[in-house]
Amino acid sequence: MKKQTATDRIRAALADAIVRGEMGPGVVLDEASLAERFSVSRTPVREAIRQLEAIGFAEARPHRGAVVPNFTPERLTEMFGVMAELEALCARSAAQRATPSDLEALDRVHSDCADAARLGDIDAYYQTNLTFHETVYAIGGNRFLAEVTIGVRNRVAPFRKAQFRSLGRLLKSVEEHQRVVDAIVAQDPDAAAEAMREHMLVVRASVGEVSPTLKS
Repeated sequence: MKKQTATDRIRAALADAIVRGEMGPGVVLDEASLAERFSVSRTPVREAIRQLEAIGFAEARPHRGAVVPNFTPERLTEMFGVMAELEALCARSAAQRATPSDLEALDRVHSDCADAARLGDIDAYYQTNLTFHETVYAIGGNRFLAEVTIGVRNRVAPFRKAQFRSLGRLLKSVEEHQRVVDAIVAQDPDAAAEAMREHMLVVRASVGEVSPTLKS
């Protein structure tokens, strides 16, 4: 895992504050005050804001800086609805194409997820969870689909991480992954797609538990 930079730290902290409603719609992301808050120069703050703009977590205003956008429950549901269908397509393709070596790789990363969940390590689980989903994408063999899915995933990534603070969510996520794995091993495309779709819709519901203003 690469070392976290000041920009990474600031971006993650701001995204988390936005998801949790601590920084509401319209709040100005002032470079000077944020630099003081995080004890850094304005350069990493500026880059963090730019990266937040790229995933829709900040809105640039000409000559006035950036502000926190308005995430509504309806908007978030739409985003996760698209995410669910893309992930379902990836799982379906994986069930159709998986080789014995693919299944071994999937089992290994699934075990890593389970280990992180048992330890209650949210950061470790988040990283292994990304690897789990990316392994499913890779097994599916459709690079364009994987690229599109990752693009959408990046836009909801802060919400996907925040949901792990919901009580018992890590272990439940592992159980949902197990259903996806079982379907892929059984070479059942329909079951794999449905298991992954259900998993992503549970993720959406879990976001509402950590951010009541975004409860669907």
